[in-house]
Amino acid sequence: MTKRVKEILSWYAGENPGTLTNIARLLNHGTLGGTGRLVILPVDQGFEHGPARSFAPNPAGYDPRYHFQLAIDAGCNAYAAPLGFLEAGAAEFAGQLPLILKLNNHDSLAPDGSDPVPSVTASVEDALRLGCSAIGYTIYPGSVNFKSMYEDLRELTLEAKASGLAVVVWSYPRGSGLSKQGETAVDVCAYAAQIAAQLGANIIKVKPPTDFIEQDAAAKVYKSSRIKIKTLSERVAHVVQSAFNGRRIVIFSGGAKGADQKIFDECKGIRDGGGFGSIIGRNSFQRKRKDALAFLSKVMKIYAS
Repeated sequence: MTKRVKEILSWYAGENPGTLTNIARLLNHGTLGGTGRLVILPVDQGFEHGPARSFAPNPAGYDPRYHFQLAIDAGCNAYAAPLGFLEAGAAEFAGQLPLILKLNNHDSLAPDGSDPVPSVTASVEDALRLGCSAIGYTIYPGSVNFKSMYEDLRELTLEAKASGLAVVVWSYPRGSGLSKQGETAVDVCAYAAQIAAQLGANIIKVKPPTDFIEQDAAAKVYKSSRIKIKTLSERVAHVVQSAFNGRRIVIFSGGAKGADQKIFDECKGIRDGGGFGSIIGRNSFQRKRKDALAFLSKVMKIYAS
């Protein structure tokens, strides 16, 4: 147990020993184990976007077991997926890496327009049965359906922590309450991190923030308080500060598959801003295996430096 991991665990003193142990498992596993940094492989895109859009670029990804092995061989801290994908490989790969069961999901066929509302698709009992270290749950601040999401998360968090599991919250602003540009605005991303922390998240996932400010009332404060948001590292530092002054683990999404150097520069900005790491799905599993391993190795070297 490194000093850094002990320090991070001290921020969660209100949690029970089981939850603390599972947070430690996530922090101590893989290439970045012990550094306080995290690189997690999430594969919920088959449910969210459809199989062809997700796996046709690398057909090996249609097989759920491929992602278990990729996460293990790459040295990821954990692997996150919906119920079906985890059930398809949890026994074969039991004990080889920490698992995060995604308890709710949203599909692209859903007729809910600009106000998404995900469905609860798995349970805490499923997570325990599969040997998971944590549950995952998505909220969409800005959606008119926020109330049901927050209330469902509250109940699931209570049950998960009582069972000794950690809670990872995907906090993705989206809905009719926001403009498209506002979904990644720095004030909105910081607010999303604060909401997730207030709802009891142990680990918070948000999108990398832009320098756009969505809320007029917030813009006045950013200007009067001279909050630095010019560079990505400054914006990341502000988002991390918004999660209890950095006393909650905040990681950032990798987004759609993009140019390697752009992603590496983004990881450097996250690192330099005090972010705890990345959760990178499509940019990993949509590559051929050899290329994915090389890509993730580079990402981890950035965070380890």
